[in-house]
Amino acid sequence: MKTSSFLLGCVLLCAGFAQAAEKPLIRIGARVFTEQTLLAEITSQYLRAKGYDAQVTGGLGSNLARSAHESGQLDMLWEYTGVSLVAYNHVTEKLDSEQSYARVKALDAQKGLIWLTPSKFSNTYALALPKNVADQYPQINTISELNKVLRDEAKTHHLVALDTEFANRSDGLGGMVQLYGMNLTRQNIRQMDAGLVYTALRNGQVFAGLVYTTDGRLNAFKLKLLEDDKRYFPDYTAAPVVRQAFLDAHPQLAEQLKPLAELFDDDTMRQLNARVDVDHESPSVVAADFLRQHPIH
Repeated sequence: MKTSSFLLGCVLLCAGFAQAAEKPLIRIGARVFTEQTLLAEITSQYLRAKGYDAQVTGGLGSNLARSAHESGQLDMLWEYTGVSLVAYNHVTEKLDSEQSYARVKALDAQKGLIWLTPSKFSNTYALALPKNVADQYPQINTISELNKVLRDEAKTHHLVALDTEFANRSDGLGGMVQLYGMNLTRQNIRQMDAGLVYTALRNGQVFAGLVYTTDGRLNAFKLKLLEDDKRYFPDYTAAPVVRQAFLDAHPQLAEQLKPLAELFDDDTMRQLNARVDVDHESPSVVAADFLRQHPIH
């Protein structure tokens, strides 16, 4: 009897190992900011329910994430069209969202990276006004209208907050100033950490500030986004990008990720980001809650 029980135990254990071994391992990377953490967490929980062994490596720098993806150390990343276009493929011409997606899809395919169905959100740059300024200047709805006020009221010394990276990039502040003919100098610019820009806006310490269009603090801090009426900022539509080798082995993944990607739009991402950055909820809890509210069969 003991021998039979032992043999049965061995059979069940081996069956368990075999079942676990059948689960395809997918290694998902995430860069070091909230939105990437959330996208990776939601995707990993979703794919585990689909029978994958999904493992997430988070907190990656942009270049490290890309290098690991190209070299085969990662199978999937949520990538942004503008990042791939400008940073990795060095394309500087202005393209709309559809053109940007088509271009990076073609260019990255040559490197073995396949862009799947994109999301409905673009996490690009924008200039925003704090509530007190928006209430005082209801006529400011675009960057051109902001520029007119800054020019006409130059003596009032309105301050604009920018994160340090954007302020010092050639395709950042310099290009924006040139396109819009803005009179932004060291006198009226305040460079700071990106997170502190939101604090300065919330506290009414600056007249305008550079923000990201899907940041959760936009709604929480009642900030007013300005239209980029001359289309300076690149499109940053997010999409799952998977290694060709992984897709060849698991072609069903493309169709499995399509309905998930299509759940994400600008407003949805702001709400998800806010739950982590403003309400201080755990990304894993937010991800599980999101998937419960949006079941995909």
